[in-house]
Amino acid sequence: MNGSIARWVPALDEAKRYERGWFTRDLVAGLVLTGLVAPAGMAYAAASGLPPVHGLYATIVPLLAYAVFGPSRIMVMGPDSSLTPLIAAVVLPVVASDPDHAIALASILAVVAGALCIALGVARLGFIPDLLASPVRTGYLHGIALTIIIGQLGKWCGFSTPGETILGQLRGFANGIDEGRFNAWAFGVGAASLVLVLVLRSISRAIPATLIAVVAGIAVTATFDLTAHGVTVVGALPGGLPAPSWPDVSWGTVSTLLGAAAGIAFVAVADTTTLSRSYAVRRRATVDNDQELVALGVANIASGLFQGFPISSSASRTPVAEASGARTQLTGVVAALAVIAVAVFAPSTFRYLPDASLAAIVLVAAITLIDIPHLVELFRARPSEFGLAVVSILSVAVLGPITGVAAAITLSVLNFLRHQWKPHTAELVRVDGIKGYHDRERHPEGRVVPGLLLYRFDGPLFFANVRYFRDDLLRRLAERPDHIRCVIVTAEPITDVDVTAAEVLRELLDELADRDVEMRFAELKGTVHDKVDRYRVFHGHLPTHTARTTGEAVKAYVHDHQVPWVDWEDRSV
Repeated sequence: MNGSIARWVPALDEAKRYERGWFTRDLVAGLVLTGLVAPAGMAYAAASGLPPVHGLYATIVPLLAYAVFGPSRIMVMGPDSSLTPLIAAVVLPVVASDPDHAIALASILAVVAGALCIALGVARLGFIPDLLASPVRTGYLHGIALTIIIGQLGKWCGFSTPGETILGQLRGFANGIDEGRFNAWAFGVGAASLVLVLVLRSISRAIPATLIAVVAGIAVTATFDLTAHGVTVVGALPGGLPAPSWPDVSWGTVSTLLGAAAGIAFVAVADTTTLSRSYAVRRRATVDNDQELVALGVANIASGLFQGFPISSSASRTPVAEASGARTQLTGVVAALAVIAVAVFAPSTFRYLPDASLAAIVLVAAITLIDIPHLVELFRARPSEFGLAVVSILSVAVLGPITGVAAAITLSVLNFLRHQWKPHTAELVRVDGIKGYHDRERHPEGRVVPGLLLYRFDGPLFFANVRYFRDDLLRRLAERPDHIRCVIVTAEPITDVDVTAAEVLRELLDELADRDVEMRFAELKGTVHDKVDRYRVFHGHLPTHTARTTGEAVKAYVHDHQVPWVDWEDRSV
């Protein structure tokens, strides 16, 4: 029982193993992290269409929750750029007419997404994010990056731009410029903040670039009274912290948000498990993916109950914690307590923080999602996979981020089916001087055994590709100039045979028998052998049609049909 509790509450085991020498490092790293998580949280809240203070709530509570339930020793949880467009798609349509309802919607999104994450973890489905193909994920993240960048252009220039898709946001931005809402002062502050963060980050990731940009923005705005020139600012934050409460949203509304919550959960899970695995490898540690999902779910539910919004792991703040010397999740606890101190005792700290500076922080996060060299390499290595990435980008641009998540998942599944629908096939030949049997297209000098077609199918046999298996095999039979007596399927790559495939195999056997052609298998896996036998594909006579190796199958054919064949290895004896 104690072991089970320790598994789901890793903080218990961490406390037992904590070393006194780690405290100073965790304390310093937590204080450094504070200067990053507070402004970043407010920036992502503003980008999502929410009051900036809710970014602090979505920062404080998840840090504390993950410190208790999270298995990764230094990973930082909180608002993240990859989720921002998904949250905004739900919040922005109602924020102008009912801001309190918008906050409640964002909070319930976090609760529902968190519940989905916990369900995946408890069901041990931590492998689910692996279903998202890398090119599709790359394209989706680039689409998200473009959505964020275009969505923040208006705030950078001093006005807001409505629209859920890239095209809608572009129209809103163009209309704002056309209506004369451009504010040169706000643009200048945003540009200076953007350049400052990019330059400082290029020098060292350990420099609290975001904090420096925030302090500079506040100082400039207060000194030159930029609010008199139309520069919008965050203003004084409400003092204290909200009491935990269930978001005031009807169950009917919750049901309409399930799709958005599922998309948020999928993206958050994918980001968190990927980052968790990478740090586990670097630190030579092991992390339970399922526990990672449970911790992510608890952190999201906690965020929603304290008027926060959906959160994920942070690929930008975690490296800062590591570079600052973090050893354990005490770093996150220190950062959370420091942010609480700001919210309770100094709520006016960010009174003169320009919205344009927050937009610049979000823009930097979006820029880091863009990886042009990777796209170029993808195009060079495999144009078809690059095409998938481009389609993913366009799905986000045209359909919006929420539908774009569904489109990305669908693309990954279709890409998998495409590869399995028509896997590589080959006729195998014997090449003098080289052991084994090899693809005839790669070795045209190879010799064929008279009257025998050695056929390899590089994939499982299932409903979607078994007709292709049949047609391709018959085509190769027709292309052989000699009379084929036997087909040997070298079945080592065949990992499964489903019921539909078994039915087609029976039909193929009858068709080949009408042509006086025998079919045999070689290297059939034991589990697949059992299924084919259970399906009675060979009417209960499978053992006489199989061989452990391709070489044994060929020798059996040569012996049974008295074929004049001398192998090169036999000649050398």
